[in-house]
Amino acid sequence: MIKWFSLGFWELFARIVLRNRILMLSIVVLITGLLATQWKNIHFSHTEANMLPDDNVVNVEYNAFLNKFGEEGNLIIIGIKDDAIFTPKAFASWTQLMNQLKKDQAVDLAISINDLQRLQRNDSLEKFELVPFVDPTKTVNQAYLAQIKKELFTNLPFYEGLLFNKKSGSIRSAIYLDKKIVNTPARKDFVLKRLVPAVEAFEKETNIDLRVSGMPYIRTLNAATIVKEIGLFIGASLLVTSLLFFFFFRSFRATLISMIIVIIGVMWSFGFLGLFNYEITVLTALVPSLIIVIGIPNCIFLTNKYHQEYKVHGNKAKALQRVTTKIGMATLMTNVTTAIGFATFVASNNELLLEFGVVTSINIIGLFFLCIIVIPIFHSYIPAPKDRHIKHLDRGSVKRFMDWILRNVKYNRFSIYVASIALLVFGIIGVFQMRISGSLIEDMPKKEPFFEDIVFFEKEFDGVMPLEIMIDTKRKKGVMKLSVLKRMEELEQTIEEIPELSKTMSIVNLVKYSKQAYYNGNPEYYELPTSQEQTFILSYAKNATKNNKDNLMKSYVDSTGQYARITTFMRDENGGKIPEIEAEIRKEADKLFPPDRYHVTITGKALVFQKGTGYLLDNLLSSLLFAFFLTALLVAFMFRSFKMVLVSIIPNLLPLLLTAGIMGFLDIPLKPSTILVFGIAFGLSVDDTLRFLAQYREELRKNNWKIRKSVYATFNESGLSMFYTSIVLFFGFSVFMLSSFGGTIALGGLISLTLLFGMLSNLMLLPALVLTLNKTLANEQEFIEPKIDIIEHSDEEIDKLEKHEL
Repeated sequence: MIKWFSLGFWELFARIVLRNRILMLSIVVLITGLLATQWKNIHFSHTEANMLPDDNVVNVEYNAFLNKFGEEGNLIIIGIKDDAIFTPKAFASWTQLMNQLKKDQAVDLAISINDLQRLQRNDSLEKFELVPFVDPTKTVNQAYLAQIKKELFTNLPFYEGLLFNKKSGSIRSAIYLDKKIVNTPARKDFVLKRLVPAVEAFEKETNIDLRVSGMPYIRTLNAATIVKEIGLFIGASLLVTSLLFFFFFRSFRATLISMIIVIIGVMWSFGFLGLFNYEITVLTALVPSLIIVIGIPNCIFLTNKYHQEYKVHGNKAKALQRVTTKIGMATLMTNVTTAIGFATFVASNNELLLEFGVVTSINIIGLFFLCIIVIPIFHSYIPAPKDRHIKHLDRGSVKRFMDWILRNVKYNRFSIYVASIALLVFGIIGVFQMRISGSLIEDMPKKEPFFEDIVFFEKEFDGVMPLEIMIDTKRKKGVMKLSVLKRMEELEQTIEEIPELSKTMSIVNLVKYSKQAYYNGNPEYYELPTSQEQTFILSYAKNATKNNKDNLMKSYVDSTGQYARITTFMRDENGGKIPEIEAEIRKEADKLFPPDRYHVTITGKALVFQKGTGYLLDNLLSSLLFAFFLTALLVAFMFRSFKMVLVSIIPNLLPLLLTAGIMGFLDIPLKPSTILVFGIAFGLSVDDTLRFLAQYREELRKNNWKIRKSVYATFNESGLSMFYTSIVLFFGFSVFMLSSFGGTIALGGLISLTLLFGMLSNLMLLPALVLTLNKTLANEQEFIEPKIDIIEHSDEEIDKLEKHEL
């Protein structure tokens, strides 16, 4: 009985493939066709990533806040910093723009200076009423517009920080989208087909530069950029990897079949995305390019082995048989470890990473079978390789480099260890310099105009990232008690003293505005009412909001009057300080609102993102340890030797620490994009380790368990393929540096760097460790064979078996 994944299994597998070539190719075509039918299910994400699981307490509190006060991600803001807006022609165009947007079915509410409402006291009804701030019949008068501007900036402190910046003179308008369309394709249609053209028409007509931002706007343009970059990455990956493949093998046919294989792999990746109904996100958009970059090394390894075998005996049929027989297991293991590197993201309990891990790992295994089936079949149909095709095995420059490495392994192992320890110390020191980023916008495409708009609002309005405080008074209508309002005012004063935060907005501002309105709009009375004033001023405010569509209180107090909301904003650059800011607010909140009588929640998009980054870091470190553990199990399974487990882990741990150290010294922060580097890089780097050790295991048997001879033979057999595949991976991942997303640039650059370190580590440190740690190996007993892998044959035995082949 053939044992699973033993040498006998791969002999059988090679025989079945090469004897049933048409059937095998038909199966590939059928699978490709079936997956192509799933492309219709591909759709793009309409929300930003949430790194926390749904049941995490931070998410639970954030969702509770949204349930009380509604979706905060439905706001689009349009800003202007130009006095020309207060001229008749420009103001008329502005009014026309706002009216056009307000009438759009996607817009729920629009607040702008041209239709601003202000509170006015009505004694006959004993309530405040909203009256227009601007008389549209007078806006053709320049003097009237100047008066409007002066009154806005001096008499309406309620709107300061909300609609205008008194110091710089900039103003903005708020457009609230219908919450039902915020996370649907209708949002994209509104932004790209109606909002952007309307803004561009205004700018062309008035020559005034408008700034547009807000999560719906940012999400839409982000998604458009992702779509654009998918094609860029696929094209660049194909170009770079095909050029490298041809440079190595100088064969148009071998290059062509490799390109066809990875293109089929890309088609499969889109098919699996559709089959699982996964969204295209900033991560899953990378999957097709990853398939190209990871698939080409498979093609290189198999093609190189074919050329090596053919060069030895000149028999094409035997060479094709031995490609699968000799390296089938090693190639499977390397692909499995790569898939494990991505599959570890599944353990993060995060939907975004789970989808990325699932679809990538499945495609990597699928790509392995695609390569090991199609490459031997393809070469069986075309002529045997010519001298120019196998000349790369003795290419001068590459051979000199490999000989230099081998000389160092033979004679300078002490120098290798000294250099490795020095790099290890460098990496550890750098690790302690690393910081965690809480930035929401750091990874956004800085070259895109909408990023400049984000920076504008950061500067003019003290940030765009909301930090929310929700206060539960634990009794209905408890918010409107003067004692509670005074406690809130004290908390707001503490918040506004924190330099990283902006002016606050809450029901306190509205009550202050009510007192100002009660005293005929005098800004000197913009303050909380006294205990004597509270009865009639608060009754005016309550009467003003009864059954009123334009209830000003509904954004700051829930319908029961039990929950109050305080909103402040922070600059994105201060995201890393959120834990300190949260602690300072929490300390004051607990003092003002005793936990036994009140419940205070600190939440908001900025805090959720920062907490998510910390959560992701903890989980991916656990996932990385899990990947180390699985690799150790594989090596233990192969060799039954603890020393060999150490040998496999050390050369892959060093590049990760070195990259982390460089990140620390260059102040590249830990964030969702850079955290992913370590899991992906380890999964790819350990491939070379397992290839080397699998070949070493075979050479031990062939060389009667002579370690030194086996190590050198392994280096000569696998070293060139390891070099080729590492170079392809290095340049392949460098393609991601063409991105306009900071996170993708960091991902590509850091993975490339780690893989370069990994290549040198696996070519120099790994064989040196094998030689050093196994000096005392007396016989093969330390390498007890696993029971399920007992079928081995010498080359002579394989020759006998192959008499029946092809």
